[in-house]
Amino acid sequence: MRKRKLVTPFLILLLSTALFLISIVIGSSRKTARESLACTTQNYTGAFESTADLAYFEGRRFGVPSEIAAKEGRPVLGVSADGERYIEVDLSEQKLKAWDGGNLFLESPVSSGLPWWPTPQGEFRIWVKLRYTRMEGGEGRYYYNLPNVPFVMYFSNDSVPNWRGYGLHGAYWHNAFGTQRSHGCVNLPIPISEKLYYWTTPTLPEGKSSVYASEDNPGTRIIIHE
Repeated sequence: MRKRKLVTPFLILLLSTALFLISIVIGSSRKTARESLACTTQNYTGAFESTADLAYFEGRRFGVPSEIAAKEGRPVLGVSADGERYIEVDLSEQKLKAWDGGNLFLESPVSSGLPWWPTPQGEFRIWVKLRYTRMEGGEGRYYYNLPNVPFVMYFSNDSVPNWRGYGLHGAYWHNAFGTQRSHGCVNLPIPISEKLYYWTTPTLPEGKSSVYASEDNPGTRIIIHE
């Protein structure tokens, strides 16, 4: 009887410890999964969804603004004969600057990732541009389903692979630019995202709504820092 009394508390303690460790592992894996993906998409055609007129963001359902289906733009000619175009994102100031050599092409407030979905820092290159795409993800009150996200410029580097879904793009679901608001992407006012979309490389072929970067048509450099 004494042995049985001693063994039972030990088994209870062992089981409790095991359950505690399992909960930590599950919680950690959920956090890792959440942090691994930003504004991902399954559709890389860049096509406009003409029948998609409803969006869902942070518990709110609303209509997709019709003005995002505007006429197509054209590539922007360079300002500087020498020097490289690049984009600088300052996370501490929530500001983007686009440089053409030593000339400032434009400057704009942005909305980068929330603290639990941070925008990565470093040097990146645009690997694909999409005129439109649907973005869906998040969980709970942060779930979102956003059709026809305009002027998307996904970026990556050796440490942040393209499947993680980080990019620059226009945002029609909020107007809080200058504050952190996204799931890791860099949200832009739509007029700014449009200008950048046609200013950056890879250059979009005429009549196309998507383009991948290549050796002959490389993507614009993006520098993100605090």
